[in-house]
Amino acid sequence: METPPVNTIGEKDTSQPQQEWEKNLRENLDSVIQIRQQPRDPPTETLELEVSPDPASQILEHTQGTEKLVAELEGDSHKSHGSTSQMPEALQASDLWYCPDGSFVKKIIIRGHGLDKPKLGSCCRVLALGFPFGSGPPEGWTELTMGVGPWREETWGELIEKCLESMCQGEEAELQLPGHSGPPVRLTLASFTQGRDSWELETSEKEALAREERARGTELFRAGNPEGAARCYGRALRLLLTLPPPGPPERTVLHANLAACQLLLGQPQLAAQSCDRVLEREPGHLKALYRRGVAQAALGNLEKATADLKKVLAIDPKNRAAQEELGKVVIQGKNQDAGLAQGLRKMFG
Repeated sequence: METPPVNTIGEKDTSQPQQEWEKNLRENLDSVIQIRQQPRDPPTETLELEVSPDPASQILEHTQGTEKLVAELEGDSHKSHGSTSQMPEALQASDLWYCPDGSFVKKIIIRGHGLDKPKLGSCCRVLALGFPFGSGPPEGWTELTMGVGPWREETWGELIEKCLESMCQGEEAELQLPGHSGPPVRLTLASFTQGRDSWELETSEKEALAREERARGTELFRAGNPEGAARCYGRALRLLLTLPPPGPPERTVLHANLAACQLLLGQPQLAAQSCDRVLEREPGHLKALYRRGVAQAALGNLEKATADLKKVLAIDPKNRAAQEELGKVVIQGKNQDAGLAQGLRKMFG
């Protein structure tokens, strides 16, 4: 049998002195150990993210733990890897509530507990502070029943009721009112009893409540309080609008009465819209035609105003109010034409 050929590398290595070969081997081993012991940046960052997650990302994933994360950010801000300067802005935005009709902005100072909020019939224990003098409830603790009582007819009544509908038990909030330059109004809801949503009421209950609101609104209108009357008519309509179509005939009367209030309050655009609701159901409703004609004249829509007032006189030729209003519209139209003619003469003269 032939002996296998000897590896040339082996021959070269064996030819080196033993001490030099051992020295080279130790140097190679040391370099390998140093390379393996060097920290690697990507794995280290991954471990940090796993052990201490970014609080900002937790808020996006777990919105229910916002308050806990805020406490962690305040106590251990040095441990956070996220940008803590952006956190207060996001939390402040979540503490703001804008009333849909634009009447106020609520800023939560102390969060309440639970998910329930006052409903129709809830008796609320409330502390109100800082209302403009003469326009708010008495200073100190008071009890208000949602949907019931003369307090809702006050200037501040509707605003407080809207705010209470958005509050939880124990909540304290500041209200920023448009045009109010003083300090914010503060409202605290200490407790409230169980109430019912409007959709939980029977049809007969809604109609009964609407009749009460309508009657109270008529009293206020006759007493020279169109603003309070408008609130009553509006609440009655909100109750009846939840009923299946076509709804009770009282809706027509309520819209017509609301239009009269809106005209007195200097709201011709809203008055015209309320009259539209009436005329959709009753095209020949005299009061709605007349009031829409007055509203259109106030808006400068003289042709539409003339058309509505002529319809009134076609049905009731002796309607004195319509005759007088139509005469005013004719004069207003002539003045407009004269002003336009004068402007044209200056432009081309």
